[in-house]
Amino acid sequence: MFQHLLVPIDGTELSEHAQQASLALAARLGARITAFVAEPLAPLPHMGTHPSNYLRDTERHQQRTEAHAHEVLARFRSRAEEQGVPFIGRFERTDGVDEAIVQVATEAGCDLIVMATHGRGAFGELLFGSHTKNVISRSKLPLLVLH
Repeated sequence: MFQHLLVPIDGTELSEHAQQASLALAARLGARITAFVAEPLAPLPHMGTHPSNYLRDTERHQQRTEAHAHEVLARFRSRAEEQGVPFIGRFERTDGVDEAIVQVATEAGCDLIVMATHGRGAFGELLFGSHTKNVISRSKLPLLVLH
């Protein structure tokens, strides 16, 4: 059965659901978890932005996103340790979240991706997109989708 789960998380209530479900599944299967946080790249400068302001803002962005990723991963790690589930946390800065999820799953040797979805329907996907749908189309791994 499945031995290594990739669980993309972002610290939202929806990703909390993915964490709980993946921990229960991993504990039952004797599997391990690799959690993944994808943080956005720093925004590009606006017209007329002074280079020193942009560098300072970029540095603040880097610090904030790294702190957020470490905080989210630390909470998940703590829960995994409580349940005796082996855990690895990873984070990356990227604007290609879907591609990064598939790449990390492949690099880490995962055999299942566990994701939660809003289930917005066709109109919501048109407006907001769907990371889950994009991962399904890009990955060769099975995907467990939680509502």
